[in-house]
Amino acid sequence: MHFIWPHFLWCFVLVLALPLIYLWLLKRKHRVAYTYPNLTIIRQALGPRNNWRRHTPPALLWLALMAAVIGASRPTAQVTLPADYMTLVLAVDVSRSMLAEDVEPNRIQAAQATVKEFLRELPNNIRVGVVSFAGTAQVVQQITDEREALVASVDRFQLQRGTATGSGLLLALATLLPNSGVDLQAAIYGEEFGRWGSKPLAERKPAAPPTAVAPPVPAGSYTNGAIILLSDGRRTNGPDPLAAAKQAAQRGVRVYTVAFGTPNGFIPGWDGSSFYTRVDEQALQAMAKITEGEFFRAGNSQDLKEVYRHLSSKFSLERRETEVTALFGAASLILIIVALVLSLLWFQRSVSKR
Repeated sequence: MHFIWPHFLWCFVLVLALPLIYLWLLKRKHRVAYTYPNLTIIRQALGPRNNWRRHTPPALLWLALMAAVIGASRPTAQVTLPADYMTLVLAVDVSRSMLAEDVEPNRIQAAQATVKEFLRELPNNIRVGVVSFAGTAQVVQQITDEREALVASVDRFQLQRGTATGSGLLLALATLLPNSGVDLQAAIYGEEFGRWGSKPLAERKPAAPPTAVAPPVPAGSYTNGAIILLSDGRRTNGPDPLAAAKQAAQRGVRVYTVAFGTPNGFIPGWDGSSFYTRVDEQALQAMAKITEGEFFRAGNSQDLKEVYRHLSSKFSLERRETEVTALFGAASLILIIVALVLSLLWFQRSVSKR
């Protein structure tokens, strides 16, 4: 537990001294002798129950002061609360290496089944967009909260040659933050393409001023969305994925990367040839680290289900530092009320009937 105003904790010196003052006052209290006609009255007055009853309300008030001092110091604690992530973009590798059969029945079918299950289990307040990437990247489903449309989009994946991991990440970032100034054309095809396009030289005119890019923010500080990127291969073309990850980090977006497949992934008989496919774990780990996200490794369909199950729970509930002053204030108020009620019940004087 941490305190925003720790200097208030010095009040504990006074609060801890109160029991000593209380005991001192009890000893100093004058003893007054009374004459009782019946010894039974004395026994009842000196009974153990009355002895602890008279000390209970002061003890409760002392505990209330303790809680009040802690509350005044504005304590914070790690509390599990509903996550702030409201929008997710899934970027899924659809390169032909996803045909590898090291995961039954093959990587692409296992990934599709797991992603669809993940989409169905997400809370209703989380919207999702789906991006696929191979040699190029494309938006398969714009951001929506309609689960059936999202599940149907996963079935539309089309395998292609190449693996442009950076393109997939940049398109996912542009889908999540469409007004953040991500220049996809310049990043994928170069600055000249982004400035002039493909028109003949005679028709080229200066392009409109580029979209203003917001100043960089701390990595991982964007709490309204995140990107989940799954890949099973190594980048073969397109922009550098680490440079793309830096763009995501500058916008505060976390990227959670999933390496899918085994080192011995093998595609038999594709276009008359066979070849091995191997995931680039180092690049995926670096992407997650740059953006303050997390890296996951899934060697089979069950591992992939566990990864997505973990991510589903992460986006539903999240542990974060939260101020809990109200809890201590409420505890102090309850203790004061209980002390007053017990005092009224135990020590009220009976009014003699006239």
